[in-house]
Amino acid sequence: MKNLLVTLSLLVFLPLMSRQDYGEPEQLDWNIHFKGKPDTNSPFYALTAMTWKYSYGSTVYRNRVEIKLKNEITIDKNRSWVKLDKVKSEEGRENLLHHEQGHVNIQYVLLMEADRVLKNRSYSVKNYKIQIADLANEISDYFDTMQKNYDEETEHGSNHKMQARWDEIISDKMEESKAASSSK
Repeated sequence: MKNLLVTLSLLVFLPLMSRQDYGEPEQLDWNIHFKGKPDTNSPFYALTAMTWKYSYGSTVYRNRVEIKLKNEITIDKNRSWVKLDKVKSEEGRENLLHHEQGHVNIQYVLLMEADRVLKNRSYSVKNYKIQIADLANEISDYFDTMQKNYDEETEHGSNHKMQARWDEIISDKMEESKAASSSK
C-alpha cells in the first residue's frame, strides 16, 4: 500500500469531433482494470496506467478560429498491474484501490478542465495549432504535478490523514469543474 505509481501519457490526435458529456469517472476494479504483469523490480504495489487524448477540428471564419474538441481519458488495463499478494488484509486492498481511484479521479478533473479551458480561448488564426498544443501541455504538466503531489503527500495512500485530505481536495475540484462546465 505504501508503494503506488501512476503513469500518465499524453497523446494528440487531430480529427474533427464534437462536444461530449463526461458523466462520472470510471470506477476501478482489481479484476477488470489491472491485467498487466506486475513489475517485480518495482517497489510499488500497483500501477494505474492512464492516457489523456484530445483531438479537435478547426474552422476559420473572419479571422476567428472555432474548434470542436474531443477529450478522453482511458485506463490501459494491459499496462496497469497490482501485487495483491503483497497486501495482506482486505482492508489494505480496499485502501490501495481507493488510493488508485484517486488517481483516476484526478485524471477525470483534467478531462473536464481541459475541455473547459481549450474550448473557451480565443486563438490566433496564424498560430492556433501551436497555441492549443502549448495550452494542452500546460494543462498536462499541471495535472502531472498534482498526481505526483498526491502520491508524495499521501505517502502512496499509507498516510490515512493526508489521504482523507486529498479525497476532499479531489472531490472539491470535481465539483468545481462540473459547476464550471454547466455554466457554459
